[in-house]
Amino acid sequence: MKKLLLILFLGLIITGLAAAQVARGGTLYVAVRTVDLKSSTGFFASNRGRLNYGDRVTVIQVSGRFVEVRSAVNPSLTGWTPSANMSVRQIVTGTTSTETTREVALAGKGFDQEIEDAYRTQNRELNYSAVNEVESLIINEDQLIRFLEEGRLSMGDN
Repeated sequence: MKKLLLILFLGLIITGLAAAQVARGGTLYVAVRTVDLKSSTGFFASNRGRLNYGDRVTVIQVSGRFVEVRSAVNPSLTGWTPSANMSVRQIVTGTTSTETTREVALAGKGFDQEIEDAYRTQNRELNYSAVNEVESLIINEDQLIRFLEEGRLSMGDN
């Protein structure tokens, strides 16, 4: 399980670094199911809108691990997101096969059913149900803020 998480983590870092290297005016593509564009780089910054997997954007500016982008479909939609949510490679959507959007997104990051099957063969003790359970958790922003306040934890950047 640790190897699997390490490989996924490295994939995210590589994607993020590649996306962060795109200069102003460059093109990126959304590499996750959905991404909320924020008014600033702060986690609790207000949402300006949402982009979907494969949407094309233009880079406005880069700040550390964040990138400010403009939607190609709706040029009035701009905002900040972690560069790890973006890819320099064009995302091909609209597959006619049985793959889900989630599977296509994972394959775009280098993880597909074939790789998962290889991991299952190498180590029969991997517990994918635990990963699926964690992925299904939905915590809204109000719940998260309340948790941070009650625990007297830092809110991070605003």
